[in-house]
Amino acid sequence: MESHGKDEPKGPVLHIVVVGFHHKKGCQVEFSYPPLLPDEGHDSSALPEEWKYLPFLALPDGAHNYQEDTVYFHLPPLSGDLKCVYGVSCYRQIEAKSLKVRQADVTRETVQKSVCVLSRVPLYGLLQAKLQLITHAYFEEKDFSQISILKELYEHMNGSLRGTALEGSQVYLGLSPRDLILHFRHKVLLLFKLILLEKKVLFYVSPVNRLVGALMTVLSLFPGMIEHGLADSSHYRPKSSASEEATLVPGIPGSEEFVSVSVTDIANATRELVGESAEEGEEPGEGSPLLRRPEDSPFSAGEGHHLKPPSRPSPESSESDWETLDPSVLEEGGASEQRDTPQLPETFDPEPGLPITVQPQSASGQAILTPGLLSGLEEDQYGLPLAIFTKGYLCLPYMALQQHHLLSDVTVRGFVAGATNILFRQQRHLSDAVVEVEEARVLIQDPELRKLLSLTTADLRFADYLLKHVTENREDVFLDGTGWEGGDEWIRAQFGLYVHSLLSTTLQPDNEKLLADYGAPFISAWKITHNYRVWHSNKHPAMTEITPGHPFQGQYSVADVKLRFSHSVQNSERGKKLGNAVMTTSRSVVQTGKAVGQSVGGALTSAKSAMSSWFSTLAQPTAVTGPPCPEHPAAKP
Repeated sequence: MESHGKDEPKGPVLHIVVVGFHHKKGCQVEFSYPPLLPDEGHDSSALPEEWKYLPFLALPDGAHNYQEDTVYFHLPPLSGDLKCVYGVSCYRQIEAKSLKVRQADVTRETVQKSVCVLSRVPLYGLLQAKLQLITHAYFEEKDFSQISILKELYEHMNGSLRGTALEGSQVYLGLSPRDLILHFRHKVLLLFKLILLEKKVLFYVSPVNRLVGALMTVLSLFPGMIEHGLADSSHYRPKSSASEEATLVPGIPGSEEFVSVSVTDIANATRELVGESAEEGEEPGEGSPLLRRPEDSPFSAGEGHHLKPPSRPSPESSESDWETLDPSVLEEGGASEQRDTPQLPETFDPEPGLPITVQPQSASGQAILTPGLLSGLEEDQYGLPLAIFTKGYLCLPYMALQQHHLLSDVTVRGFVAGATNILFRQQRHLSDAVVEVEEARVLIQDPELRKLLSLTTADLRFADYLLKHVTENREDVFLDGTGWEGGDEWIRAQFGLYVHSLLSTTLQPDNEKLLADYGAPFISAWKITHNYRVWHSNKHPAMTEITPGHPFQGQYSVADVKLRFSHSVQNSERGKKLGNAVMTTSRSVVQTGKAVGQSVGGALTSAKSAMSSWFSTLAQPTAVTGPPCPEHPAAKP
């Protein structure tokens, strides 16, 4: 388990909370152990300001349509805490007439309540498994005043989970990449690259357990993301406190000087460095991608790829400007503000080519976790997890309707969020992509973004390789999910290899041809994201062991043409219309042939069979043979 300093003896579980629906007051906290506020009692409904949305997250919108449901949600840290609070809620409803003790405020035919756990560690599936049993027992009592079982749950969880390491299968319990690939097919890779670009991604489906399952399974494909990459993923303010003076939340103890820097300070420091480089005839920011100029990037803030800072400084915008790490922010905003600039000798090294920090490596070659100076996350020797969910990029597995304002909040530069309310889906202009889980559709309105995410031939080979292994192993019902190839861990290993190879390729000189296999426009857009800049600002010696290049690079073949055509026909709107037109025409021709005569009809039927056979061949391209993926990233021979 992660180290939590002086709070470690308290255990990984912070609170056990019961949320109920009151016919007049709506969703409210009915019980908490220990109390959510130290000065309040166990039955107090008072909440910390930062957790004002807790009742609406634990008891989701539209819950009355289901007998039971499960919710994963994230809460912002309270003052003094440094990391995200992970919540798991189990909801149930029963008929009021079945209660042994019916309280006076129970006026409806059904009683709806949720029991939730607030934890320091992201053990979603493990917490859910334990919580479901206790929730069932709590409801079977049919007397909600019997709270002793909830206190026992708190003690049991802290006793059993204390010392649990955030590695291994326990972290991924309940998250199945196999089911995700079977449902989304090649679009899983599209979602993967979409999050790498730090876009605003909204997942939509009901009930909530399907929603959070799909969203968190996609995130589990990123190496180390579930274990250590979400610590800074829920730093937002409730709407009522948006006008209060903003203060930066530090990432880790001792790193405040690296992350809690105002945009004005960075802008002034950057202009000094740019001026020095210009006088020496060097390209500014050549050694540090954090200082790259806007003209060095194919996309600028003015084109909508980054949040444009407001012209009038505000408490919220000062934090947001630094969080975006937009190149244009670094060069503007300080001209009209004359104030002393503090010296930052350790934050940015003006000498090109020298990294900000070098990640240590153990003598045995095993991965060791160290706090990243810029990301504030626990990183391995490869610099993973990537610092995606940091500095205003949120991960909200479930969003309540009361949190709708976060989609347009200026302090939020992006999000991966889940919602069940149709109002979220209808306002698509607030998101870059809407993922409709039920139909396995990814709706992207911006044509430029669609071009960026267009899968290359090597990407299609990779996606087809995964799909082939998953579907082939799926045919054996007795061995389903028991083997290595095609299993959940195998799929995560494949995506781990994909990320390691991608990062290694970006470090190679004259790597344009190698990067083209990932998509040149995608690479250009990714290199100006916050997560890539933070990763590239550090030196990771272990990356020299990784073989550069796409795992499925190679010469084009007839199989690639079939794969590309099949991909276009099955997934583009134009392709679907073409396929439907061909099938409709085939049926019409056959019917006409039968009317003309038996001989002619037989010939046309044969022609139709040949056409159908040809299309089925295209729809099932030749299996792609991929490199054997070890449990660890591939090393150079």
